[in-house]
Amino acid sequence: MRYLTAGESHGPQLTTILEGLPAGMPLVADDINTNLARRQKGYGRGRRMQIEKDTVQILSGVRHGQTMGSPICLVVENNDWKHWTNIMGADPLTDISEDEVKRKITRPRPGHADLNGAIKYGHRDMRNVLERSSARETTVRVAAGAVAKKLLSLVGVEVTAHVLEIGGVKAEVDPSLTLDQIRELAENSSVRCVDENAESKMEAAIDQAKENGDSIGGIVEVIATGMPAGIGSYVHYDRKLDSKIAAAIVSINAFKGVEFGIGFEAARKPGSEVHDEILWDKQTGYYRKTNRLGGFEGGMTSGMPIVVRGVMKPIPTLYKPLQSVDIETKEPFSASVERSDSCAVPAAAVVAEAVVAWELASALVEQFHSDQFTEFSEEIDRQRQAARDF
Repeated sequence: MRYLTAGESHGPQLTTILEGLPAGMPLVADDINTNLARRQKGYGRGRRMQIEKDTVQILSGVRHGQTMGSPICLVVENNDWKHWTNIMGADPLTDISEDEVKRKITRPRPGHADLNGAIKYGHRDMRNVLERSSARETTVRVAAGAVAKKLLSLVGVEVTAHVLEIGGVKAEVDPSLTLDQIRELAENSSVRCVDENAESKMEAAIDQAKENGDSIGGIVEVIATGMPAGIGSYVHYDRKLDSKIAAAIVSINAFKGVEFGIGFEAARKPGSEVHDEILWDKQTGYYRKTNRLGGFEGGMTSGMPIVVRGVMKPIPTLYKPLQSVDIETKEPFSASVERSDSCAVPAAAVVAEAVVAWELASALVEQFHSDQFTEFSEEIDRQRQAARDF
């Protein structure tokens, strides 16, 4: 499975083309729209969420509610495009020169892709960079992830995400909570947090950051249950599934770190408190006494829940601008402000959930026969049984 996204933040639409899904898998627009709506929620979101009400159009690859095996094209239109046609239009400029284009950007913002992207592609107007590097692109990444989540759910794999920390406020998570309980609590929380006490403190931290013209980041956790054991590979470095998931997490805008299970805490513990003892019973087969390694051993799934966390830095677009340098005049200035959020961690949890789901679905499609969904599902069931009987 693979996908490609196209589109700019203030362009006419965002597009993604998905390839490699089995034929005969049920899929309707609502499977995707539910997740797009989740991405737009969250305490601390900016005015853009009031302008855009994201919904998807399925333009190819699906007929009468089922995938056809051919590439799937998904489109999300930008409702704000009507105000940007002269600024972001594809046609050559005629009535005005490039120097007269409104909202031309020659002042790079610290923490953004502006300056590095301009140097790479030779852009003197850095709007060419920020329009594509914007987190608006994650809209169709969530759409792609929603399709992956649909596939996973149909073969008994469930994925959800929640917020562990915002601005230094940490949630206490009851270890007895089931995945369904975590999902329900997160969906009903303004900050996608399962700890009600932490929720109010997180809101207060977001309010304080906004009042200060600042922004704050946090930590999100993605949990997946039901993955069969032995998915991934120990043979080749580039086929290790935890490696692919780690790459997917840090590919999300503003994510700067990733860990599995107890993660970096493993560096401070002896091996006896890190590795998961192996047990067996007739009904379950092999399982682990603990899940400190987050569902992975040797680059492969262990059959235990997959637990992965990502660190999101504070959004770099601030209403308390940082110093930068104009690329034309080389004069110092205080960085400009584009419309932004004071905290996007709750929304980023939905994006993290989507990219993890995509990697899990992709790994299953790679490992099992995947031309037809029925055969694909049956092969996964046989793999689960073989693991129990091993």
